[in-house]
Amino acid sequence: MKKHFLWIYALVLLAFVGCKSLQEKGNDQFLSGQYQYAINTFTQILSQDSSNLEANQFIAESYRLSNRIEKSEPYYRQLAEKDPSFSSYFFLGQSLKAQQKNEEAIQAFEKAKGYTADDALLARNQREIEAIKLAEGIEDYWPNHVLVNYTELNTLGADFSPVLSEKFLYFTSGRQASAIYPATGTPYLKLFRARADGLKVDVGVIQPLPEFRNEEGLNQGSIAISPDGNTIIYSRGNSTSPKDYPETTLFASYFRGAGFTQPIWMPVNGEENWWNSTPAFSPDGSELYFASNRPGGYGGIDLWKATRLANSDFGNPVNLGSTINTPGNELFPRMTPDGKFFFASDGHPGFGKLDLFVAEKDESGKQLIRNLGKNINSKDDDFGIFFTEYPKAGFISSNREGGVGDDDIYFFEDKTPKPKIVNVLLNVFIKEEKADGSIADLPQTRVVLYGSDNKQQGGDFSNANGRVRFTMAPESDYTIIASKGGYFSKSIPYTTKGKTPDPATLIQDVTNVSLDTTIVLDQLILEKSIVLDNIYYDLDKAEIRPDAAFELDKLVKILADNPSIRIELSSHTDSRSSDAYNLNLSQRRAQSAVDYMVSKGIAADRLVAKGYGESQLIIKDAKTEEEHQVNRRTEFKVIEIRE
Repeated sequence: MKKHFLWIYALVLLAFVGCKSLQEKGNDQFLSGQYQYAINTFTQILSQDSSNLEANQFIAESYRLSNRIEKSEPYYRQLAEKDPSFSSYFFLGQSLKAQQKNEEAIQAFEKAKGYTADDALLARNQREIEAIKLAEGIEDYWPNHVLVNYTELNTLGADFSPVLSEKFLYFTSGRQASAIYPATGTPYLKLFRARADGLKVDVGVIQPLPEFRNEEGLNQGSIAISPDGNTIIYSRGNSTSPKDYPETTLFASYFRGAGFTQPIWMPVNGEENWWNSTPAFSPDGSELYFASNRPGGYGGIDLWKATRLANSDFGNPVNLGSTINTPGNELFPRMTPDGKFFFASDGHPGFGKLDLFVAEKDESGKQLIRNLGKNINSKDDDFGIFFTEYPKAGFISSNREGGVGDDDIYFFEDKTPKPKIVNVLLNVFIKEEKADGSIADLPQTRVVLYGSDNKQQGGDFSNANGRVRFTMAPESDYTIIASKGGYFSKSIPYTTKGKTPDPATLIQDVTNVSLDTTIVLDQLILEKSIVLDNIYYDLDKAEIRPDAAFELDKLVKILADNPSIRIELSSHTDSRSSDAYNLNLSQRRAQSAVDYMVSKGIAADRLVAKGYGESQLIIKDAKTEEEHQVNRRTEFKVIEIRE
């Protein structure tokens, strides 16, 4: 029995020593950034003691620091239950948010409030709560953009950050790797390229970057190529060699006649322990944007900008500010020619981890941040946007569910349905009224079409049938002016509003609608009197009544359409008062009409008021009221045509 007890004691002691050995091994792996190895080691410890809080802590942190926080939930939950703290609840909330378990995430963030009095931590925690609530109202920035996995280009490993330059698509990939990156347990990354024309990539011939050799045993990350193609900048890091740079940094290669130089470390990196990555050039190549965790930011990883100097180096980086940067992480910048700034962030309101956003200015010049929406973003990481035809087509990267491998390359296209086109074909028929009252075609008349902006939309001479045809837009207002020597010019308004079918009801891509209108021109004959109908005055009065004003407005229009004519406006009475009275009354009425037209903008020197009283009766022996009305008339005649 004693021997048996000693044997059991020896096993327990051996297990304790082995566990301690695993603890030390896991600590070393974690501190050296070998997070996946640390996860494997501490998982062994948990298999023997599931309540080991230290092991839970290291696994949770390893997942978080290797950008897999969604997998850390059970470990942070264990910490929150057994040893609650602000950090355990806060990171549990972030893990739940990354899985779109939003209600549970809010509960975790609310509990985190009770474990700190630090204003900065409380503000960051509240920002997470508000971001979840704001994400519910996010609308698609491009509602008709469709995202598709580029399955032929992707592998089971990581493929991301494509950049198109000079008919080649450059991207980062884990293919052809010779070693495993200890932090994630995935292959080291290299740079590749393939021939491409826009979204069409020749996936049959994908080669390692030919400009310079990929290095083994470290990660070659996101690449940027200057607009002129002469500068390549990429991120490089995670080497296990103690002689190498301790952090991810930016390297540059320059075209020098015969080829590209060997990559060199860039001064914009700053201190060796600062992390710098995801570079991108401005459209004109004068500025370099990149992500960095250097001091002076707003927390996590921020976006910075450096301006190219006269010697082609880049100056001191400047932080892009608190509108773009948050206490979270901002990466993968992309400036577009119209001044919009696209980037990835997990700090602005989104759907999970990294989402794609755009910073743009409103009418007042204020910069606004907009999430690109659910047709572009997912609950997983979405990043690395590049446009092949801005803003209609391009690429993004994502590790969303349903992909080919780890990070995948996706392409997007604008699939906005082509609008149904409706053409309005207006036939304008120009006619004249003959002396006998008949209507005849009037060829060789100049007809001009103006839009609502008073700009000419078309013009032509009427053909032998007096017709001119214009193509017009639906639901629009126009003015048509017809003019011909020896005739009064005439302008008429014309609208196509309500005269065409609803495009939503159409089947064909193009529908032509034919409409007709007629313009009748009157001959312009000097000294020929033209009666103005319906010009009435109250008994013994000369004031212009509203119904008379309506008719006089027509004469105002004629004068406006024919600026070269000068007219006499005459008033005539019947014979039922004395000659002197009728002459005075008719003069006052004629002058009243002229004054009205002057008030409407007609120059006074183009108008002559003349009262004829009863001196020009049409029916000299008028007896009925109708006959007297014929004699009581207002006329005008052209007395001069000015050059």
